[in-house]
Amino acid sequence: MLAPIGAAGNLFAFALDVGRSLFRRPFQLREFLQQAWFIASVTIIPTALVAIPFGAVIALQVGGLIKQFGAQSFTGSASVLAVIQQAAPIGTALLIAGAGGSAIAADLGARKIREELDAMMVLGIDPIQRLVVPRVLACMMVAFFLNGMVSVIGVSGGYVFNVLLQDGTPGAYVASFTALAQLPDLWIGLIKALIFGLIAAIVASYKGMNAGGGPKGVGDAVNESVVITFLLLFVVNFVLSAIYLQIVPPKTG
Repeated sequence: MLAPIGAAGNLFAFALDVGRSLFRRPFQLREFLQQAWFIASVTIIPTALVAIPFGAVIALQVGGLIKQFGAQSFTGSASVLAVIQQAAPIGTALLIAGAGGSAIAADLGARKIREELDAMMVLGIDPIQRLVVPRVLACMMVAFFLNGMVSVIGVSGGYVFNVLLQDGTPGAYVASFTALAQLPDLWIGLIKALIFGLIAAIVASYKGMNAGGGPKGVGDAVNESVVITFLLLFVVNFVLSAIYLQIVPPKTG
């Protein structure tokens, strides 16, 4: 009964260890660049492909709903808000966790069952500083830039589908951007992407470094890391959205 509480406490303690190791030197620049390139290479194409239907579905759904109220002129701003605040960071984080996070968990899990992590500790090398910190920072950086790419592709896809399928006016769609959207909406999307990338990397690293039971244990650790990350992302997204709406009130048209 207390096992989930203990697991949550261990994960939180691991996150604190990672936070302390962020400021320790030397910084593993080469490992960071290699991991950033790897995570970007396995996520950039799927993220771009997912961003198009994200923007299209949001534009079609929002456009159809707003049309019922006779407020077609606000379709652009409503779609942009939905993409930038919610769809872009969530979509980015899910792919970072599914592709990049699973690779991190598998890599660290394989090192764990081969006792490489124990050998590093015997040699006086901290595995968290040497292996985890570069991967956490790489996930955060890639999530930050992928969020921008998803935002651009999602908004562009929504624009195309609104104009082609819903007989929207291109000028009205673009002009309505400033009606309800504001600059803090962009900042909250970027902040969410950074936090989601942090969560995905920490959970994947924690499950990988605590894998056991041979190759099957590594596979279980990968699956568990993805599921836990997905659950945490939606909870954290709700909390961040609620806090943001309290700090920055919605702009009225």
